Amino acid sequence: MARLYDNRKRILVTGGAGFIGSHLIDRLLEQGHDVLCIDNLFTGTKRNIDQFHNHSRFEFMRHDVTFPLYVEVDEIYNLACPASPVHYQHDPVQTTKTSVHGAINVLGLAKRLGCKVFQASTSEVYGDPVVHPQPEEYWGNVNPIGPRSCYDEGKRCAETLFFDYHRQHGLEIKVARIFNTYGPRMHPADGRVVSNFIMQALRDEPISIFGDGSQTRSFCYVDDLVEGLLRLMATGPEITGPVNLGNPAEFTIKELAEKAIEMTGSKSDIVYRELPRDDPKQRQPDIALARRTLDWQPAVDLEKGLGWTIDYFKALLPELADSR
Repeated sequence: MARLYDNRKRILVTGGAGFIGSHLIDRLLEQGHDVLCIDNLFTGTKRNIDQFHNHSRFEFMRHDVTFPLYVEVDEIYNLACPASPVHYQHDPVQTTKTSVHGAINVLGLAKRLGCKVFQASTSEVYGDPVVHPQPEEYWGNVNPIGPRSCYDEGKRCAETLFFDYHRQHGLEIKVARIFNTYGPRMHPADGRVVSNFIMQALRDEPISIFGDGSQTRSFCYVDDLVEGLLRLMATGPEITGPVNLGNPAEFTIKELAEKAIEMTGSKSDIVYRELPRDDPKQRQPDIALARRTLDWQPAVDLEKGLGWTIDYFKALLPELADSR
């Protein structure tokens, strides 16, 4: 695969032991860079980075981004933050601090080093949208005091900080709004719909749909997402984002549940539960900006990506059964 960088860099990835972070590290090492992975292992796991530990260009540091960090690097990817409702609502104050204090700390580091810095933002900044699909110009419909606001408003504030550092200090920033992403290395108990449905289907347990299943989501395979992150980071200073990165193919939650049952050969039934407060009814990215500025669009369809993800969770089942 062609390299997107002209020379070898030392790159910091915060949240690097997480689902997306570990796949990003895969690609950065493949491209010949040195990678410093920072993670406090709150939701990240050593399993995701075990394969890197004997790699001569990989280094791991256990650290919480809510505290300042003093390292020497050429670029920074800030991915540190719990991303599933189960995890980010477990300690909502810490979730907000991770987004806000974490952004302040990585921006301060980038300012001192004079280096490019990337922020992993989220489609959750759009809240429960009244515009569909969601373009980057849409300001969102977010409840600032609801149970999801620790994540939604934390990420919105992080975007504010990134653009203020850019305007005030001339810092070169890149901001991506990441839509629902799935694939191997997802946490099996993270509460997100893809991992939930696959794990329930593999165990022949009832598949829980919250609401009537008519709400929609758009699912992007992790390799496609990482390709978008790399392309955004490789752009010149004139492109800051925010840029939507996600798959515009839209599915209802019920359709996803039925596909999980079909592809696993499960005997699971579907059961319906009360829809959580502030849960978005629709989520679909407008990726016209990514197509135009990054020449990027997803290549992996849902059925193919789900197949690879199901294979990953199948391989985990014996280990998970032993730990129950």
